[in-house]
Amino acid sequence: MSDQQQSEQQPVFQIEKIYVRDMSLEIPHAPQVFLDRSQPEIDMQLRTNSTKIDEGYYENVLTVTVTAKAGDKTMFLAEASQAGIFQIRNVPEEDMSPILGIGCPNILFPYVRETISDMVNRAGFPPVILAPINFEVLYAQQQASNEQQAPAATH
Repeated sequence: MSDQQQSEQQPVFQIEKIYVRDMSLEIPHAPQVFLDRSQPEIDMQLRTNSTKIDEGYYENVLTVTVTAKAGDKTMFLAEASQAGIFQIRNVPEEDMSPILGIGCPNILFPYVRETISDMVNRAGFPPVILAPINFEVLYAQQQASNEQQAPAATH
């Protein structure tokens, strides 16, 4: 095998572009909410989605939703979808799902964390610093959940 043929068969994982795909902030009880000095409860939800956009190119989107509540009042709801275009080639099919479910979100998370923190801070609230996420554990939980649901669907 020539050097050129070998290099063409080498696995490729490359970041092509990282961008904010969508973001929104709602402050339903402004301006009164800024007079409330109580410590809010913070809830964070996240989800990922991957789409093949061309041969060897995938878009991975990590969406984080943060809701802050004081009692029954929502202080703010911030949501950001951080996206990346990744070139992934010459990778075995069985490795694609972990790359898209673990590797890409790990790359995107610091960006979406900064986007959420900056957006909340610019809205007049203290910045929200999201704790690191173990995407490997989340991926394993999702795979286990999918395996449990699959047999139930066949009966």
